[in-house]
Amino acid sequence: MTGSQVTRAELTAPQVSEALALVDAARLADGVAPLSEHGMLHLRYDSATSLGARDFIATVDGEIAGYAYLDPPSAPEGEVTGELVVHPERRRQGLGRALAGELVAAADGHVLHLWAHGDLPAAAALARAAGFDRFRALWQMRRSLREPLDQPVLPAGRTLRTFVPGQDEDDWLSLNGRAFAKHPEQGGWTRHDLELREQESWFDPAGFFIAERDGQMAGFHWTKVHRPDLGEVYVVGVDPAEQGSGLGRALTLAGLRHLQDLGVAQAMLYVDEDNVPAIRMYEALGFTPATIDAMYHRTC
Repeated sequence: MTGSQVTRAELTAPQVSEALALVDAARLADGVAPLSEHGMLHLRYDSATSLGARDFIATVDGEIAGYAYLDPPSAPEGEVTGELVVHPERRRQGLGRALAGELVAAADGHVLHLWAHGDLPAAAALARAAGFDRFRALWQMRRSLREPLDQPVLPAGRTLRTFVPGQDEDDWLSLNGRAFAKHPEQGGWTRHDLELREQESWFDPAGFFIAERDGQMAGFHWTKVHRPDLGEVYVVGVDPAEQGSGLGRALTLAGLRHLQDLGVAQAMLYVDEDNVPAIRMYEALGFTPATIDAMYHRTC
């Protein structure tokens, strides 16, 4: 390897395209996407605007061979989260360690979290070598939509409708914050986070279900279609006052039946390994574990 370096950069449009091609090469080689949806949205839309996140590229002979980004510290914990990817043809050349080192330095003493999608052995080895410990796992669960589904039964006094763009954003963000108050990755979404997703080609308000009680949002199920054979329980949330009412299960079924009506063959979802109540509900709905994403951390 000659002419290699790792630098922090505000990416130009050609560099974004090159980094996206690198991500796609890694996905094809590993069978799993190396960046989260959040990371991909940042790379496509925000990497040139410096909205708090920092981007790093590893270059070899002038070509991008690795990419990493680091989100700004969260409040109140002050933790930082990042991801990195190295081109399959440039692995085992020290670029992953170099990118991880840049992220550690940029974390500036904060606890640093790194995602390893698919929890691949090579990623686990890199994490250990860079001084990270595995501390969280996110399950991907799946079920066939060719099997029958129960009818959703809403609790008394709740009604169901779909999301109205341009009208529901603020109320939804408020509900999302309450529903995921203990889950900052989801509960901390801003208007910008929501609007980025509204402009994605997959966004379809007809698959974004809102439950109301006395005219107020009480819960939601946002579905996502990845391709004709695969849909996602993208996010389900209920107001804390609705916990135990059965609204979450009803919303989940409503979204699954919507995907089924579209002809989607299989549904997927993500759930934290330690969220036992949610896992039990999803298992009761026919979901089984498929893959695992791991999060590693270290105190910098």
